Amino acid sequence: MLKSLQHVGEYFLLMFKVFRMPDRQRMFWRQYSRELEKQGLQSLPIVIIISIFIGAILTIQAKTNTENPLLPTYTTGLLTRETLLLEFSSTILCLILAGKVGSNIASEIGTMRITEQIDALDIMGVNSANYLILPKILAFVTMMPFLVIISIAVGLVGGWGVGEFTDIITVADYLVGIQYAFNPYFVWYGIIKSLVFAFIITSMSSYYGYYAYGGALDVGRASTNAVVNSSVVILFADLLLTKLLL
Repeated sequence: MLKSLQHVGEYFLLMFKVFRMPDRQRMFWRQYSRELEKQGLQSLPIVIIISIFIGAILTIQAKTNTENPLLPTYTTGLLTRETLLLEFSSTILCLILAGKVGSNIASEIGTMRITEQIDALDIMGVNSANYLILPKILAFVTMMPFLVIISIAVGLVGGWGVGEFTDIITVADYLVGIQYAFNPYFVWYGIIKSLVFAFIITSMSSYYGYYAYGGALDVGRASTNAVVNSSVVILFADLLLTKLLL
């Protein structure tokens, strides 16, 4: 219990150091643009691949489990759309990206810690937390809404592919389903959740990397702790946000 309280206290103290005005604006924007590419654009392939297959799988499973003459034919498309909007393209996608982005951040900063690069920055009078962590947090929070929207679109295309290339469902029924009773707020709901989750992933991963004292083994341990703990916090935040926003 005391160890958990210590981690919470250290985390908030670190965030207090992170969210300050950068000493050198030009350097900050250079780092920020690099992180946009590293965390956003480089995450795009895995987002597209996972989303298109999940969209197809959801469509097949929805059709299989709604084979009932009492249900309208558009039910399959409706279920696929709502699942993508409400949970997959925000929560599940962020849990997956916690493994990619979170472990990368924790190992990168952890390596800098054990090789004493962070200590060198502190000795030179640089706010190392602000210099290293702030661009990562802001870049991923910036890119996350775009990744969510792309995931939704690609997931729906994956479901359309099931109707186009198989006889499981007709394209017409699927298209009616994904348009039926559409609520635009659900898109904003997913985006709001993803912003919170993106902050959790980057800030917690940065925290575990920043305090990864020791050797190479400790960097691996920090990366594992970052992914596991950020995933748990994301699930808790998902429960809380669902209660507040829906």
